[in-house]
Amino acid sequence: MTRIGAQAPVLALLAVVVLLALPLAPGDEGGAGPADAVSALVVLFCAVRLVRERRRPLSRTAAVVLGLPVLGVAVAAMGAVSPGEGLAGLGRYLQIFVLVPAAVLLLVRGQGDFRLLAWSFVGLAVWQGAVGAHQYVTGTGASYQGRPVRAVGTFGAQDVMGMATVVSLGLVCAVGLALGSAPVRQRVVALACVLVLLPPLALSFSRGAWIATAVTCAVQFLLGGLRRAFATGAVVAGASVILVGGFGVGTAMLQERISSITQVADAPDQSVTDRYTMWAAATGMWGEHPLTGVGLKGFPEHRDSHASLALSAGSDTEGAGAAFRKQPLLSPHNMYLLILAEQGLLGLLALAGSWLALLLCAVRALWRTRRARAPGLDCGLVACGLLVWQLTDFAYADIGGPSTVLTAMCFGLTAWWGLAATAGPATTDHDRPGPTARDLQEEARTR
Repeated sequence: MTRIGAQAPVLALLAVVVLLALPLAPGDEGGAGPADAVSALVVLFCAVRLVRERRRPLSRTAAVVLGLPVLGVAVAAMGAVSPGEGLAGLGRYLQIFVLVPAAVLLLVRGQGDFRLLAWSFVGLAVWQGAVGAHQYVTGTGASYQGRPVRAVGTFGAQDVMGMATVVSLGLVCAVGLALGSAPVRQRVVALACVLVLLPPLALSFSRGAWIATAVTCAVQFLLGGLRRAFATGAVVAGASVILVGGFGVGTAMLQERISSITQVADAPDQSVTDRYTMWAAATGMWGEHPLTGVGLKGFPEHRDSHASLALSAGSDTEGAGAAFRKQPLLSPHNMYLLILAEQGLLGLLALAGSWLALLLCAVRALWRTRRARAPGLDCGLVACGLLVWQLTDFAYADIGGPSTVLTAMCFGLTAWWGLAATAGPATTDHDRPGPTARDLQEEARTR
């Protein structure tokens, strides 16, 4: 019982990831799911633990970096269409960008906990990817070009980006673990997971996830050192050609989807046209309310008055156990433009400033670890990779759906890596991202 009690913090975080493996999803409008409910309990558990241990919650730096988004969100909540919408939006933003990341920062006790959570991301990705690959092979996935072949995992046709997000984040974690300084066997397993996750990522037909993953892996290769990055990248590139080329009829569909990335200006499809139209609408909203935006959850209310006639009535969703449905377009599918439209320049500077500060702190901690040749290179590569992926993907997507709770976990893991070393007087050796006594002992045993 004592051992279980000692592991309670990381087990609580692990439960959030595990629940996303269940075939349970929110309603059609993307409400809170089981993982979101557990994340709220994790925040409560963290608060009770702090009170009982009489610990100083966060350092001044961590409090400023993680608390910065509260300013813009609170102002935008007061300008919402209704108090209910304002409170709902305020709670969602605080959950994803403030409360859950802070709880992860405080509950992760060392590099061992960090690696456990990183491997849980990989395990979740492998599971969802296996379900998605089965959907493609058996023709039971979501509809794509009139055929039920799109891999969506357990998230269903109403959240076609859910599996793509999970698989991408798992692949980023696996790349970071493969490039780190862990024992050879663990690096080989991580590399094998990278190769396993490539096919389901391709079968998600998500252009945004492909771009974000490619950019992130390139950054990880550069941060991890050129020699090891070249070897790992050569294996991944070779396997990508072989695996993607072995899909038969899927190859033509994949090639068409890939080629459409370069046709966004010359001959865009309807989904790209809709996205451009909503981006223009978001920009128009910001032009009318440049400082504070139209208020939280205000984009759907103001969309039609700012969108052109090129915008379709909605996207068609079908398959993976769901009947045909016209899903309304309620967001611009660009996190930066969504913030700009609903929270104005004040909200964008607050949120983007917090994210940029996190990235700088994480990269600085990674640089210190590499220079000192200390344990934790894999943790740093995972932390930086997760944040780079999120910031890149935000150019093509925004928050929403059950997989959004993983976004909060990503910010929390990055915050632990970049900020735990300045977590105040109560910080112990196990809280630091640099080498601890336990880490040095583990390193010595593996040599």
